Order: sequence, then C-alpha cells, then structure tokens
Amino acid sequence: MQTPAMTMLSFAVRRHQPVLVRPATATPREMKRLSDLDDQETLRVHVQFVHFYRAGGQDAAGVIRRALAAALVPYYPLAGRVREVEGRKLVVDCTGEGVLFVEADADVRLEELEDAGGGGGLRAPFPCMDQLLFDVEGSGDVLSSPLLLVQVTRLLCGGFVFALRLNHTICDAIGISQFLLAVAEHARGLPAPAVQPSWCRELLEARSPPETTFPHHEFDAVPPPPPPVDLVTRTFNFAPADVAAIRKGLPPPLRDTATTYEVLTAFLWRARTAALEVPPGEHARLVVVANFRGIAELNLPAGYYGNACVTPTVLATAEALQRCSLGDAVEMVREAKAAVTAEYARSTADVLVLRGRPCLALPNVFVVSDHRHAVFHRLDFGWGEPVYGGAADAIFGLTFYITVKNGDGEGAVGVMVVLPRPAMERFTSEMARHSIA
Repeated sequence: MQTPAMTMLSFAVRRHQPVLVRPATATPREMKRLSDLDDQETLRVHVQFVHFYRAGGQDAAGVIRRALAAALVPYYPLAGRVREVEGRKLVVDCTGEGVLFVEADADVRLEELEDAGGGGGLRAPFPCMDQLLFDVEGSGDVLSSPLLLVQVTRLLCGGFVFALRLNHTICDAIGISQFLLAVAEHARGLPAPAVQPSWCRELLEARSPPETTFPHHEFDAVPPPPPPVDLVTRTFNFAPADVAAIRKGLPPPLRDTATTYEVLTAFLWRARTAALEVPPGEHARLVVVANFRGIAELNLPAGYYGNACVTPTVLATAEALQRCSLGDAVEMVREAKAAVTAEYARSTADVLVLRGRPCLALPNVFVVSDHRHAVFHRLDFGWGEPVYGGAADAIFGLTFYITVKNGDGEGAVGVMVVLPRPAMERFTSEMARHSIA
C-alpha cells in the first residue's frame, strides 16, 4: 500500500474565453422529466473528473470540441438546462444552449505533475486543480446552468489534461462515462458511438401511490453534524498484494469468495471509524453505492445514462464495529449489497417522493462509490489511454474507488479519502497496523 508524501507545485495556466458548444445539428426542443432517483437532494451537486494524457496533437482541444458537438446530437438533453417545477420535481429543458468549453495552456509538464505525487504517480489532490478546471463565473448552479463544464489544457511536454464538471442530477459515473466514450469515438473518427443513449427516466419514477417496503436508514431524519474543519485529501493505492494481505484476516470461506470491494470496504470502514474516534455508542453509517443496471426486472435499456444507483446503509455502533472481526464487517457489507433488488430500487424512489427528496443522513457516514467499472481509465480521444482517469476530488464522508497504476506500473485500486488532519494521521497509522509492513 503506497502512501508517498505530496510535494508542492504551482504553475501558470492561460485560458481562452469560455464558449458554449452546441449540438452539431438541430435537436428537439422539449421538456424531459428526470427520474425520482435523479432529483434527490444528495445529487443536486456538481462532481469533477480529470484525465491526464502523455501525448496529444496541437489541436487536441479543437478535436475534442468538435467531438463534443457531434456527441451532443444524440445526447441532446446534456445541452439543455435543469429546471425545478411543482413539488421540487426536476426536469430538463432541452434548449440546445450547449455545454461550457474552455481551452487553455499550462506551463508545466506531465512529469512534474507525476513527481508532485511523491513518486506514487498522479493522485488526488492534484496540483492547481482549480486552474485545470476553472470555475467559470455563473456556471456553478444546479438549476439553469450548463450541465457540463469541460476544460482541455495543453501541457509543455505535448500532453494535455481533460477535465470535466458534471451536474450529478443528469448522470451517474457510468452514465457520464458512456457519454465521454461517445465523445472519444467521434474524436477518433468513428462514424457513430458503439452505444446509443436511452432516456427512459420514467422507468425509475415512484409508484402511484408510493409504497415504502424497506426501512431506508440512508434517509433517516437526523440532525446534520457540524461541518468539519482543516480537511486533508489523500489517495491510497492498494495493489493486489495489499488486498491479499487483508484477506488473510478472513475465515477460509470468505477469504476465497469475498470481492475486492467487500474486503476493502469493510477494512476501511473500521479503520476510518477508529481514526475519527467516533463515540462508542454512536452509529457508524456505511453507505454502499450500488449500481442496479444489471437487474433485469427493472427493464433498463442498454445505453441508459441516468442515475441508476441506490444506497443501502449498514448501521453499527462504533464499539460493535471495533469489537467485531473483519469477517463480520465483510458480511455486513455483503448483506447491504444483497438488499439491492428491483423492489429495493422502487421502494427508494417511493421514499424519496414521500419524504420530499431528502439528502442522505450525514452523521458518521462513510459512503463508498466504486468507479472502477465506469472505465474512465480507458478514455482514448486518439492519443492513447490516460495516465490517470477518474474522480478529481472527494468530500468528507465520501470515498471513491478508482482504477490506477502504482509506482511499478501494476494495476491497483486507488482509494480517495478526505478526513480532518488529526484523523488522517490516525487513519494512515491504522491502515499500516493492519497491513503488511
């Protein structure tokens, strides 16, 4: 498990004026309803992704800009604006106004960005991320703002950085990855995307009348905790050998059958709870972000690019979590995953409508979102796959799993963690104590 120290790096970025990229041809002007999973309070945010490329033609920005326009024809809702109607329902006004695009040049080489990771390669937090994805004034609202902000930044070495900010109500990680793969296919000169988009948000509407059939602790009405201060972001890379070492702490049946997600999530949940020094009698909440596209009963078509995840939650007191074995924690993760059925998805849509589209319960929450299947690391605009591709940052309480390569070029799981500074120090020590020296 590699946790090298970050080094400070600053550089200048020169940006062109932002422009709106519209669909390349005329698209329908209409209103399209988001699903009752899309418009929950938790997803009314923007999320950022970044891709670093070792090579790129001088016109990489122009190629990507034209490819964006082409891809926005079948994905024309992305060129619209989100509006709120009666009952806090969100809809997309398909105006064809376009997505924001910024072209830029940076006085830095990719090698310098890699070295800033302390020898462990590119990892969050990335130097000068606010310059590689500049917050264009007036573009950051969830309502009535562009749904995408894209910046392509050329580097001195001939490489480039592709950064993206997404209105989360319109797509989840797999959904935006599907759109980006379509952009990349156009950039490489292919005649049409391999996967055609499907809207079909009505498939995830609440029933009439809504009927909640699960407890849904993820939306418990509890007071939010005070905001943490002095937060630190670090990415920890778990190579296959590190995961294997953790598996040794499991009983034989689980040792062979538990997935990497289950093993890492259980391990990190316990370590993070200890690092935060959660009082023994308080619940440590684990939220499993579970994709349900593969559940045939829901009839989601191939190409569905909306939010297709639910968030089953495990409740355990901090004392019970620390006293139980790693195997017990893995079993709790498994039970949460097993709860994800078609009925659970429908019940989630129902409870969101019944409770006014609430946010996730936040006290002592640990949300784990696995982006490895979104294939951000394979996004090829014509100059090869990225050196790094995935989430650009995280927030306190939310952890991403991403596909990375460690310092030896071996495939690994990158785990992005945000904690208060003292807790981060304890968290690092706790992980070292449980893994191979």
